[in-house]
Amino acid sequence: MIEVEQLHKRYGTTQAIQDVSFSVEKGEILGFLGPNGAGKTTTMRILTGYLPASSGTARIAGFDVHEQSLEVRQRIGYLPESPPLYREMTVEGFLHFVARIKGVSAGDRPRRVNQSIEQCGLSDRRKSLIRKLSKGYRQRVGIAQAIVHDPPVIILDEPTVGLDPRQIIEVRNLIKSLAGNHTIILSTHILPEVSMTCSQVAIINRGQIVATDRLDNLMEHLTGGTYYDVEVGGGVDGVETAIGSYLGYLPNLRSVDPLPRNDLPEGRYRFRITVEPGSEPGSEIAAAILEGKLQLHEMRRSRASLEDVFLQLTTEENMAEAAIEDETQAEASEPDASEPEAIPAEAVDSHPDESPESKPPADN
Repeated sequence: MIEVEQLHKRYGTTQAIQDVSFSVEKGEILGFLGPNGAGKTTTMRILTGYLPASSGTARIAGFDVHEQSLEVRQRIGYLPESPPLYREMTVEGFLHFVARIKGVSAGDRPRRVNQSIEQCGLSDRRKSLIRKLSKGYRQRVGIAQAIVHDPPVIILDEPTVGLDPRQIIEVRNLIKSLAGNHTIILSTHILPEVSMTCSQVAIINRGQIVATDRLDNLMEHLTGGTYYDVEVGGGVDGVETAIGSYLGYLPNLRSVDPLPRNDLPEGRYRFRITVEPGSEPGSEIAAAILEGKLQLHEMRRSRASLEDVFLQLTTEENMAEAAIEDETQAEASEPDASEPEAIPAEAVDSHPDESPESKPPADN
Protein backbone atom coordinates (compact mmCIF):
# COMPACT_ATOMS: atom_id res chain seq x y z
CA MET A 1 0.00 0.00 0.00
CA ILE A 2 2.88 2.39 0.83
CA GLU A 3 6.31 2.04 -0.79
CA VAL A 4 9.15 4.46 -0.08
CA GLU A 5 12.50 4.07 -1.83
CA GLN A 6 15.68 6.09 -1.28
CA LEU A 7 14.05 9.40 -0.42
CA HIS A 8 16.41 12.36 -0.04
CA LYS A 9 15.60 15.92 0.96
CA ARG A 10 18.13 18.75 1.04
CA TYR A 11 17.72 22.32 2.21
CA GLY A 12 20.71 24.05 0.64
CA THR A 13 23.72 22.20 2.03
CA THR A 14 21.71 20.62 4.86
CA GLN A 15 20.64 17.00 4.34
CA ALA A 16 17.30 16.62 6.16
CA ILE A 17 16.73 12.99 5.18
CA GLN A 18 18.77 10.58 3.08
CA ASP A 19 18.15 7.15 1.61
CA VAL A 20 14.86 6.68 3.50
CA SER A 21 13.21 3.40 2.44
CA PHE A 22 10.36 1.38 3.99
CA SER A 23 7.03 -0.19 3.06
CA VAL A 24 3.69 -0.74 4.77
CA GLU A 25 1.23 -3.49 3.91
CA LYS A 26 -2.51 -2.93 3.64
CA GLY A 27 -4.27 -2.70 7.01
CA GLU A 28 -1.04 -2.32 9.02
CA ILE A 29 -0.09 0.42 11.48
CA LEU A 30 3.52 1.53 11.07
CA GLY A 31 5.13 3.43 13.91
CA PHE A 32 7.54 5.98 12.43
CA LEU A 33 9.75 6.57 15.41
CA GLY A 34 12.66 8.92 15.99
CA PRO A 35 14.04 11.66 18.24
CA ASN A 36 13.04 15.28 17.72
CA GLY A 37 14.65 16.64 14.57
CA ALA A 38 15.33 13.18 13.10
CA GLY A 39 13.38 13.82 9.87
CA LYS A 40 9.95 12.40 10.70
CA THR A 41 7.87 15.44 9.75
CA THR A 42 9.90 16.04 6.57
CA THR A 43 9.18 12.47 5.46
CA MET A 44 5.46 12.79 6.28
CA ARG A 45 5.19 16.03 4.31
CA ILE A 46 6.81 14.39 1.28
CA LEU A 47 4.40 11.44 1.46
CA THR A 48 1.37 13.73 1.63
CA GLY A 49 2.50 15.92 -1.26
CA TYR A 50 3.12 19.00 0.88
CA LEU A 51 6.83 18.97 0.11
CA PRO A 52 8.80 17.68 -2.91
CA ALA A 53 11.67 15.27 -2.38
CA SER A 54 15.11 16.12 -3.74
CA SER A 55 15.38 12.56 -5.08
CA GLY A 56 13.88 9.11 -4.55
CA THR A 57 10.36 7.75 -5.03
CA ALA A 58 7.27 7.24 -2.90
CA ARG A 59 4.12 5.42 -4.00
CA ILE A 60 0.78 5.34 -2.20
CA ALA A 61 -1.92 2.92 -3.35
CA GLY A 62 0.10 2.46 -6.54
CA PHE A 63 0.39 6.18 -7.39
CA ASP A 64 3.63 8.14 -7.45
CA VAL A 65 3.56 10.99 -4.95
CA HIS A 66 5.43 13.38 -7.26
CA GLU A 67 4.08 12.42 -10.67
CA GLN A 68 0.46 11.72 -9.61
CA SER A 69 0.03 14.09 -6.70
CA LEU A 70 -3.73 14.67 -7.08
CA GLU A 71 -4.51 10.95 -7.15
CA VAL A 72 -2.38 10.45 -4.04
CA ARG A 73 -4.08 13.27 -2.13
CA GLN A 74 -7.49 11.77 -2.85
CA ARG A 75 -6.34 8.52 -1.21
CA ILE A 76 -4.75 9.82 1.98
CA GLY A 77 -6.00 11.42 5.14
CA TYR A 78 -3.47 13.61 6.93
CA LEU A 79 -3.40 14.87 10.50
CA PRO A 80 -0.48 17.28 10.93
CA GLU A 81 0.97 17.95 14.38
CA SER A 82 -1.27 21.03 14.72
CA PRO A 83 -4.73 20.12 13.33
CA PRO A 84 -6.04 22.65 10.76
CA LEU A 85 -9.41 23.44 12.35
CA TYR A 86 -11.79 26.36 11.85
CA ARG A 87 -12.56 27.16 15.46
CA GLU A 88 -15.75 29.16 14.79
CA MET A 89 -17.44 26.27 12.98
CA THR A 90 -19.37 23.44 14.60
CA VAL A 91 -17.92 19.94 14.47
CA GLU A 92 -20.59 18.76 12.04
CA GLY A 93 -20.37 21.87 9.87
CA PHE A 94 -16.59 21.64 9.65
CA LEU A 95 -16.69 17.99 8.60
CA HIS A 96 -19.29 18.73 5.91
CA PHE A 97 -17.01 21.49 4.63
CA VAL A 98 -13.97 19.17 4.59
CA ALA A 99 -15.94 16.37 2.90
CA ARG A 100 -17.00 18.78 0.15
CA ILE A 101 -13.49 20.07 -0.60
CA LYS A 102 -12.19 16.48 -0.55
CA GLY A 103 -14.59 15.54 -3.30
CA VAL A 104 -17.18 13.47 -1.42
CA SER A 105 -20.39 13.53 -3.46
CA ALA A 106 -23.37 15.50 -2.10
CA GLY A 107 -25.46 12.34 -1.83
CA ASP A 108 -22.80 10.44 0.14
CA ARG A 109 -21.66 13.37 2.29
CA PRO A 110 -24.13 13.03 5.22
CA ARG A 111 -23.32 9.32 5.59
CA ARG A 112 -19.58 9.90 5.55
CA VAL A 113 -19.81 12.77 8.07
CA ASN A 114 -22.00 10.73 10.41
CA GLN A 115 -19.71 7.72 10.16
CA SER A 116 -16.57 9.73 10.94
CA ILE A 117 -18.33 11.41 13.88
CA GLU A 118 -19.29 8.02 15.32
CA GLN A 119 -15.88 6.47 14.72
CA CYS A 120 -14.15 9.34 16.53
CA GLY A 121 -16.58 9.45 19.46
CA LEU A 122 -17.95 12.91 18.65
CA SER A 123 -21.68 12.16 18.60
CA ASP A 124 -22.41 14.28 21.68
CA ARG A 125 -20.25 17.15 20.36
CA ARG A 126 -21.47 17.38 16.77
CA LYS A 127 -23.25 20.73 17.32
CA SER A 128 -20.49 22.21 19.53
CA LEU A 129 -18.25 25.01 18.33
CA ILE A 130 -14.72 23.70 17.84
CA ARG A 131 -13.25 26.55 19.93
CA LYS A 132 -15.20 25.30 22.94
CA LEU A 133 -13.80 21.77 22.76
CA SER A 134 -10.98 20.42 24.92
CA LYS A 135 -7.67 19.64 23.25
CA GLY A 136 -8.52 15.93 23.29
CA TYR A 137 -11.78 16.51 21.44
CA ARG A 138 -10.11 18.87 18.97
CA GLN A 139 -7.63 16.09 18.24
CA ARG A 140 -10.56 13.76 17.55
CA VAL A 141 -12.00 16.32 15.14
CA GLY A 142 -8.59 16.39 13.44
CA ILE A 143 -8.69 12.62 12.99
CA ALA A 144 -12.31 12.80 11.80
CA GLN A 145 -11.36 15.26 9.03
CA ALA A 146 -8.57 12.89 8.01
CA ILE A 147 -10.98 9.95 7.53
CA VAL A 148 -14.19 11.69 6.39
CA HIS A 149 -13.54 10.80 2.73
CA ASP A 150 -12.72 7.17 3.68
CA PRO A 151 -9.10 7.15 2.41
CA PRO A 152 -7.18 3.86 2.24
CA VAL A 153 -4.12 5.52 3.86
CA ILE A 154 -4.04 7.70 7.00
CA ILE A 155 -0.93 9.61 8.09
CA LEU A 156 -0.84 10.93 11.66
CA ASP A 157 1.95 13.24 12.81
CA GLU A 158 2.37 13.29 16.62
CA PRO A 159 -1.38 12.74 17.28
CA THR A 160 -1.15 12.67 21.10
CA VAL A 161 1.22 15.58 21.78
CA GLY A 162 -0.13 17.78 24.57
CA LEU A 163 -2.91 15.41 25.63
CA ASP A 164 -3.49 14.26 29.20
CA PRO A 165 -3.15 10.52 30.03
CA ARG A 166 -6.87 9.79 29.65
CA GLN A 167 -7.05 11.56 26.29
CA ILE A 168 -3.94 9.71 25.11
CA ILE A 169 -5.56 6.34 25.84
CA GLU A 170 -8.74 7.38 24.01
CA VAL A 171 -6.82 8.51 20.91
CA ARG A 172 -4.71 5.34 20.92
CA ASN A 173 -7.83 3.18 21.02
CA LEU A 174 -9.32 5.20 18.19
CA ILE A 175 -6.21 4.70 16.04
CA LYS A 176 -6.19 0.95 16.68
CA SER A 177 -9.89 0.75 15.72
CA LEU A 178 -9.07 2.26 12.32
CA ALA A 179 -6.54 -0.46 11.43
CA GLY A 180 -7.63 -3.17 9.04
CA ASN A 181 -9.82 -0.90 6.93
CA HIS A 182 -7.05 1.68 6.65
CA THR A 183 -3.26 1.59 6.37
CA ILE A 184 -1.80 3.96 8.95
CA ILE A 185 1.54 5.67 9.50
CA LEU A 186 1.90 7.01 13.02
CA SER A 187 4.81 9.43 13.33
CA THR A 188 5.95 10.01 16.91
CA HIS A 189 8.89 10.31 19.29
CA ILE A 190 6.88 8.76 22.15
CA LEU A 191 7.95 5.14 22.67
CA PRO A 192 4.79 3.83 24.44
CA GLU A 193 2.77 5.26 21.57
CA VAL A 194 4.35 2.80 19.16
CA SER A 195 4.56 -0.24 21.44
CA MET A 196 0.85 0.02 22.38
CA THR A 197 -0.51 0.88 18.93
CA CYS A 198 1.70 -0.43 16.13
CA SER A 199 2.60 -3.85 14.75
CA GLN A 200 5.49 -2.58 12.64
CA VAL A 201 8.12 0.07 13.28
CA ALA A 202 10.62 2.13 11.31
CA ILE A 203 13.22 4.01 13.35
CA ILE A 204 14.81 7.13 11.86
CA ASN A 205 17.82 8.90 13.34
CA ARG A 206 19.65 11.91 11.88
CA GLY A 207 17.69 11.61 8.66
CA GLN A 208 18.43 7.92 8.03
CA ILE A 209 16.42 4.75 8.65
CA VAL A 210 18.38 2.66 11.15
CA ALA A 211 15.87 -0.21 11.48
CA THR A 212 12.55 -1.34 10.05
CA ASP A 213 10.78 -4.57 10.95
CA ARG A 214 7.90 -5.98 12.92
CA LEU A 215 8.08 -4.88 16.54
CA ASP A 216 8.54 -8.39 17.96
CA ASN A 217 11.40 -9.14 15.59
CA LEU A 218 13.28 -5.97 16.47
CA MET A 219 13.06 -6.62 20.19
CA GLU A 220 14.14 -10.24 19.82
CA HIS A 221 17.08 -9.86 17.45
CA LEU A 222 18.57 -6.48 18.29
CA THR A 223 18.62 -6.67 22.09
CA GLY A 224 18.84 -10.38 22.78
CA GLY A 225 15.13 -10.80 23.46
CA THR A 226 14.37 -12.47 26.79
CA TYR A 227 16.62 -12.39 29.83
CA TYR A 228 16.54 -13.33 33.52
CA ASP A 229 17.88 -11.09 36.28
CA VAL A 230 18.95 -13.18 39.28
CA GLU A 231 20.27 -12.29 42.72
CA VAL A 232 22.35 -15.00 44.34
CA GLY A 233 24.43 -15.47 47.47
CA GLY A 234 26.14 -18.14 49.50
CA GLY A 235 29.45 -19.30 50.85
CA VAL A 236 30.98 -20.31 47.53
CA ASP A 237 34.28 -18.63 46.70
CA GLY A 238 34.45 -16.79 43.38
CA VAL A 239 30.71 -16.54 42.78
CA GLU A 240 31.14 -14.52 39.58
CA THR A 241 33.26 -17.29 38.04
CA ALA A 242 31.34 -20.19 39.59
CA ILE A 243 27.90 -19.22 38.30
CA GLY A 244 29.16 -19.35 34.73
CA SER A 245 30.34 -22.93 35.20
CA TYR A 246 27.06 -23.94 36.86
CA LEU A 247 25.03 -22.61 33.94
CA GLY A 248 27.47 -23.40 31.14
CA TYR A 249 25.95 -26.78 30.28
CA LEU A 250 22.39 -25.45 29.89
CA PRO A 251 21.07 -25.08 26.31
CA ASN A 252 19.62 -21.85 24.88
CA LEU A 253 21.80 -19.54 26.97
CA ARG A 254 23.51 -16.64 25.18
CA SER A 255 25.43 -14.99 27.98
CA VAL A 256 25.80 -14.53 31.74
CA ASP A 257 26.78 -10.98 32.68
CA PRO A 258 27.36 -9.46 36.14
CA LEU A 259 25.26 -6.43 37.07
CA PRO A 260 26.23 -3.57 39.42
CA ARG A 261 25.89 -4.61 43.04
CA ASN A 262 24.77 -1.16 44.20
CA ASP A 263 23.43 -1.54 47.76
CA LEU A 264 23.36 -5.34 47.92
CA PRO A 265 24.30 -6.92 51.25
CA GLU A 266 27.74 -8.46 51.58
CA GLY A 267 28.01 -11.79 49.77
CA ARG A 268 25.20 -11.17 47.28
CA TYR A 269 25.56 -10.71 43.53
CA ARG A 270 23.32 -9.88 40.58
CA PHE A 271 23.57 -11.38 37.09
CA ARG A 272 21.72 -11.00 33.81
CA ILE A 273 21.23 -14.27 31.94
CA THR A 274 20.29 -13.72 28.30
CA VAL A 275 18.58 -16.62 26.52
CA GLU A 276 17.79 -17.51 22.92
CA PRO A 277 14.57 -16.09 21.39
CA GLY A 278 11.56 -18.30 22.04
CA SER A 279 13.16 -20.28 24.90
CA GLU A 280 12.11 -20.21 28.55
CA PRO A 281 14.73 -22.10 30.61
CA GLY A 282 13.79 -20.40 33.89
CA SER A 283 13.26 -23.59 35.88
CA GLU A 284 16.55 -25.09 34.61
CA ILE A 285 18.44 -21.92 35.57
CA ALA A 286 16.99 -21.97 39.09
CA ALA A 287 17.78 -25.69 39.51
CA ALA A 288 21.40 -25.22 38.35
CA ILE A 289 21.96 -22.34 40.79
CA LEU A 290 20.62 -24.37 43.72
CA GLU A 291 22.62 -27.44 42.74
CA GLY A 292 25.71 -25.26 42.85
CA LYS A 293 25.10 -24.61 46.57
CA LEU A 294 24.15 -20.98 45.96
CA GLN A 295 21.19 -19.23 47.51
CA LEU A 296 18.67 -17.85 45.02
CA HIS A 297 17.27 -14.66 46.57
CA GLU A 298 15.48 -13.28 43.51
CA MET A 299 14.79 -14.25 39.91
CA ARG A 300 12.90 -12.08 37.45
CA ARG A 301 12.11 -12.82 33.80
CA SER A 302 12.12 -9.77 31.53
CA ARG A 303 11.77 -9.04 27.86
CA ALA A 304 13.56 -6.37 25.87
CA SER A 305 11.42 -3.27 25.41
CA LEU A 306 11.08 -0.85 22.54
CA GLU A 307 13.04 1.61 24.66
CA ASP A 308 15.97 -0.83 24.70
CA VAL A 309 15.84 -1.12 20.90
CA PHE A 310 15.51 2.63 20.39
CA LEU A 311 18.40 3.52 22.71
CA GLN A 312 20.63 0.83 21.23
CA LEU A 313 20.07 1.97 17.65
CA THR A 314 20.19 5.73 18.15
CA THR A 315 23.12 5.60 20.59
CA GLU A 316 25.22 3.40 18.28
CA GLU A 317 24.47 5.68 15.32
CA ASN A 318 25.36 8.83 17.25
CA MET A 319 28.58 7.31 18.60
CA ALA A 320 29.63 6.19 15.11
CA GLU A 321 29.04 9.67 13.68
CA ALA A 322 30.91 11.29 16.57
CA ALA A 323 33.88 8.97 15.95
CA ILE A 324 33.92 9.91 12.25
CA GLU A 325 33.80 13.61 13.12
CA ASP A 326 36.67 13.23 15.60
CA GLU A 327 38.75 11.36 13.01
CA THR A 328 38.06 14.02 10.38
CA GLN A 329 39.07 16.81 12.75
CA ALA A 330 42.24 14.93 13.71
CA GLU A 331 43.21 14.50 10.06
CA ALA A 332 42.55 18.18 9.37
CA SER A 333 44.81 19.21 12.25
CA GLU A 334 47.77 17.08 11.08
CA PRO A 335 50.48 19.02 9.17
CA ASP A 336 50.79 18.39 5.44
CA ALA A 337 53.97 16.36 4.77
CA SER A 338 54.39 18.06 1.39
CA GLU A 339 54.86 21.47 2.99
CA PRO A 340 58.15 22.50 4.65
CA GLU A 341 58.05 22.50 8.40
CA ALA A 342 57.66 25.97 9.84
CA ILE A 343 60.69 27.34 11.70
CA PRO A 344 59.90 28.72 15.15
CA ALA A 345 60.21 32.49 15.29
CA GLU A 346 62.63 32.42 18.17
CA ALA A 347 65.02 30.25 16.14
CA VAL A 348 65.41 32.93 13.45
CA ASP A 349 68.32 35.40 13.96
CA SER A 350 66.95 38.93 14.02
CA HIS A 351 70.11 40.12 12.11
CA PRO A 352 70.77 37.48 9.47
CA ASP A 353 73.28 39.64 7.57
CA GLU A 354 75.64 40.03 10.51
CA SER A 355 78.49 37.56 10.91
CA PRO A 356 79.81 36.71 14.37
CA GLU A 357 82.91 38.82 13.69
CA SER A 358 80.88 41.91 12.81
CA LYS A 359 78.94 41.94 16.04
CA PRO A 360 80.10 44.55 18.57
CA PRO A 361 81.88 43.20 21.61
CA ALA A 362 79.91 42.94 24.80
CA ASP A 363 80.45 45.65 27.36
CA ASN A 364 82.67 44.63 30.24
